[in-house]
Amino acid sequence: MLTSPALSVKLLKYSGIVAQLTPKADATLDYTPGDRLKERSADTFYHLGDLDLRIRTAGATGWTDVSTAFHRAPVTVAASDDTHLVSDVTSSLPEGTPLKVVRTWAVEHGDLVLRFTVTNTAGVPVELGGVGIPMVFNNIMNGRTLDQSYRTCSFYDPYMGEDAGYVQVLRLSGVGPVLLVVPDGHTPFEEWKPIFDRRDRATGKGILGNDPTPRGTTFEGSYDWMVHSAGFAQTEWKDVSEWNPATSETLAPGKSATFGVRFLVAPDVRHIDATLAEHKRPVAIGVPGYILPQDVDARLFLRYGSAVRSIASEPADAVAIHDDGRNAAGLHAYTLRGKQWGRFRLVVTYADGTVQSIGYRTIKPEREAIADMGRFLFHQQWFDQPDDPFHRSPSIISYDNEAGRQVTQDSRVWIAGLSDEAGAGSWLAAAMKEYLEPDAEEVAKLESYVDGVLWGHLQNSEGDHKYGVHKSLFFYQPALVPGFTYDPSLNWKSWTSWDKKGADDVGRSYNYPHVVSAYWALYRTARNTKGLVVKHPWDWYLNQAYETSLAMVSQASYYTRYGQMEGTVFMRLLEDMRAEGWNEKADKLEAVMRRRADRWKGEPYPFGSEMPWDSTGQEEVYGWSRYFHNDDKADVTLNAILAYDPVIPSWGYNGSARRYWDFIYGGDSKYSRIERQLHHYGSGLNAIPLLEEYRAHPDDLYLLRAGYGGVMGPLSNIDEKGFASAAFHSFPDRMMFDPYTGDYGPNFFGHAINTGTFLTHDAAMGWICFGGNVEEHHGLVHATILDSSRNHLFIAPLGLWITLDAGHLASVDFDPAKKTVALHLAAASAAVPTARLRVKQTAAKLGWELSTKTSLDAGANVIPLGTGETTVVLQEKTM
Repeated sequence: MLTSPALSVKLLKYSGIVAQLTPKADATLDYTPGDRLKERSADTFYHLGDLDLRIRTAGATGWTDVSTAFHRAPVTVAASDDTHLVSDVTSSLPEGTPLKVVRTWAVEHGDLVLRFTVTNTAGVPVELGGVGIPMVFNNIMNGRTLDQSYRTCSFYDPYMGEDAGYVQVLRLSGVGPVLLVVPDGHTPFEEWKPIFDRRDRATGKGILGNDPTPRGTTFEGSYDWMVHSAGFAQTEWKDVSEWNPATSETLAPGKSATFGVRFLVAPDVRHIDATLAEHKRPVAIGVPGYILPQDVDARLFLRYGSAVRSIASEPADAVAIHDDGRNAAGLHAYTLRGKQWGRFRLVVTYADGTVQSIGYRTIKPEREAIADMGRFLFHQQWFDQPDDPFHRSPSIISYDNEAGRQVTQDSRVWIAGLSDEAGAGSWLAAAMKEYLEPDAEEVAKLESYVDGVLWGHLQNSEGDHKYGVHKSLFFYQPALVPGFTYDPSLNWKSWTSWDKKGADDVGRSYNYPHVVSAYWALYRTARNTKGLVVKHPWDWYLNQAYETSLAMVSQASYYTRYGQMEGTVFMRLLEDMRAEGWNEKADKLEAVMRRRADRWKGEPYPFGSEMPWDSTGQEEVYGWSRYFHNDDKADVTLNAILAYDPVIPSWGYNGSARRYWDFIYGGDSKYSRIERQLHHYGSGLNAIPLLEEYRAHPDDLYLLRAGYGGVMGPLSNIDEKGFASAAFHSFPDRMMFDPYTGDYGPNFFGHAINTGTFLTHDAAMGWICFGGNVEEHHGLVHATILDSSRNHLFIAPLGLWITLDAGHLASVDFDPAKKTVALHLAAASAAVPTARLRVKQTAAKLGWELSTKTSLDAGANVIPLGTGETTVVLQEKTM
């Protein structure tokens, strides 16, 4: 055993790999799967302390893979004491390998260190085209209950930041110490290579480079910290744009290279940056994150002991960079303006030679992006075939962006059947787009979908199961559709190809929130605009949403024991029913939701779904737990979200809720496999609790950073023409958005109801803005509102949440000294002649009032709009 001030590590004598890694702050926690050591003791199982290499000798064209995990042999101990264990592990490599590998475990300068020295023992140069240090931690939930997993297991996330890179490891519960793995010496974090679980078909044994621990819904898999990856970039990953350029290293005969990592411990997730800075690691903070709308002046703050020598983007013209200098708090600040749509890498080189890589993505201005999406949904995805035997016309149907066509058939029938998440995703996104920014032509089409398909076909409009929602309109039963030809190239023999009876089932509760959301979006549009919604009055849509919510509980009761994705819509619906004076119905809806929340109150970890582990239910569980004052369960849920929603300097991982199975099980992918999905719908949905909690605790900037990363994630999925993908493939052999629309809709729902502009002041960074641009002149703070809604504004120092049911914010002037807020409202339009304003105090105890009197409508202040901007002033109430 070796012991540092923060960690204790137990090593196996035979192999020198880790048997247990425990933080001093919590002796019950083992970051590694030490409790599975016996079952994972055979060859090919990976452990912390192993090394993967891809090599070739001079003159060779092909690469050879070797690993200390493949065939273990006893190590030769060269030195051992209380602070060091030095072992020759070459015996675990194949005979004839032209390398000697010496592994060192040590406690140096108070830190636990793992180091490998690789020496060329051949008479010719040896190229290291792949150097991978396996990061094996206890994220194996196989065979565990939800409670056991949350007590025992950990999630881990990568920051592929070259010399500034790190891995963070955090218990599933989200509380307690966080393990940070950082470079030792020159060990850049270049790529994050998955370790697969392929086995030899004949023997069932693991094969080289694979760990036989089964990957699936309860095990994401382990990964290699790649120091060099050119050997993969030239082969399996060829022609793929990676996070960082691939490199290799050539050792002359007799020469050595050393690679290593250090293990640090942060007291909790909010102190990761502080711990990195304390240990003299580079720290980057991006505002509003790392997804940059082209009209936003983003800020980047760097903290490191060495000065910045240079900062540049790759590609070179991707972003305009303004050096704002080093401020009094020791942060080097920059202003960034994205110029070219798409991914870019920001490379910071410090005076001491340290290189930091930060992954950014530039998108169109937010309103342009969602306008593009609306056009794509209502044109390219508009399905208008009146003779369709499945009654899907007219509708917004799934789309295959690679093939450039609608998905009208899929053996996973719900994808083409307008239900479940992957089938409903497109029309749900369309409904939420109209909620954000209605367009007359699009609203008319959406209404025709509701009347022609949703009400009466996808949802029962009469009978014993009235308001029940079917699992799919499309089904596989040729005898019932004699004039229809099913695609013979598809496999119609699996469980996913439901027959008519299976497709008609109304017992899956997860289908109901999509329908409620569509009705609710049209209620809000009808209520707050003139002349756009014409098929039904606003109260019809509100009642449809209400009845569908009750039907979920009565007709699909089994899965309502879990939180629902988009379950926040029920709370928004309840609020609107109260505002409209529908108190009797509101009482009934609240009562059925309370029964669900009371069940969660009695569970230690009150979330999940039909999957053994999930990141779906936390959003709604948090909301109702807070609503019914079950605050202990709300806190448990919030911390769980923080465990899998990292804050990392990378557009792909920042605020990206962990999902890794829906490329298979959700049917939201053209390319199916267990794979970490970036900005799947968990990003948008789980940002809802994070930002609600931030509004209640505006001094907790970490919540804003995590939540806003999730809010922006769904916009990154929209391409230049408006196609919106379900998620991004993170594995280095693909690195692209999936061609299927899939279940993008819940992701955009999370964005649509949660986006806004957040204005705050930080002691180190000054005034910063998420969702707009901010400047301060002579004590007056001016912010331009640029988020996609332009009707939600949070002023953190005041704990003031300002929302518009109708109308848009153009800008705001905040005078901290006088405590006045001047809201500049956009001009009137034919559809929006008046604004409807609400003001809510979420944190501070101040009271606010309008400087001029207004009329009230359902609790909202009604403000006539003019041909130019209208200014409304909020001031602190006089007692």
